[in-house]
Amino acid sequence: MIRKFAAVPVLRIGLTVIALWTILTGTASLRAQQAADAQAPAQSPAQTTSASQPSAQQPTAQQPSAQQPSAQQPDNQEPSTEDTTPRHRLKPREYKNWNFNVGGGAATYTGTTRQFVRGGGLIGAAGVARNYSRFFGFRADFQFDNLPLRSSALNAAGAPGANSHVYTLMIDPMISIPASKLWSGYIVFGPAYLHRTGKLDSSTAIAGDGCNGFFIWWGRCFAGSLPSNVSFLASSQNEFGENFGGGIAHRIRPNLEIYAEYRLLHGTHNKITTDLRPITIGVRW
Repeated sequence: MIRKFAAVPVLRIGLTVIALWTILTGTASLRAQQAADAQAPAQSPAQTTSASQPSAQQPTAQQPSAQQPSAQQPDNQEPSTEDTTPRHRLKPREYKNWNFNVGGGAATYTGTTRQFVRGGGLIGAAGVARNYSRFFGFRADFQFDNLPLRSSALNAAGAPGANSHVYTLMIDPMISIPASKLWSGYIVFGPAYLHRTGKLDSSTAIAGDGCNGFFIWWGRCFAGSLPSNVSFLASSQNEFGENFGGGIAHRIRPNLEIYAEYRLLHGTHNKITTDLRPITIGVRW
């Protein structure tokens, strides 16, 4: 009996220990679970913050994208560049490849020509110019000059009247000086070819007579006397020389200008000379 009653306390003690162990173990597990649950909310904001940091920094990382328009600014300016290029191509040429001119005026004379020709002889001129730029071109001119003989020349020829004139061909480089949209100037210079002709109505002189200054200039004196084999009443001679001059032009319409020109013209052949100073006013287009 003693053993039976002794075994009962031992069994009770064992059951009590097992119960206490189970309670302690469950309490520890519960505390561990609570600690884990407590730590999870505490870490969640940190994780959210760390996860949101790239999003907050994303604009910084994409800052070149925000600045992309400025980087692409040349692309945005391409249309204006392309617009500028056609405008340059479509811009009207500041000069014409070809110019034509006609004009008229009068002339004065120098040298030997002045001794026998009175001033104020009428002239007519026409020309064409090939321009290679605003400043340079070549110009060809044909000019007719009347050479009215002085009364003293007619007396020396023994003639009641006469006619005389000269045809001139000039091919010159031309330097243009554009001063403004309406005004310009130019300079011409180069060789000249002169063909001078004339005819006396009649003459009291006879073949074989000695030549005076007029017949020498007239070009019908051979070996110091008037020829007998040809008529000395008519004169025809070719002379080569040069010319130099310049002018100003004023634009009155987009393709029309008026000009005024002054030249020095000289020709010679066998010491016979022709010297003119023509003044021309005309139009060119």
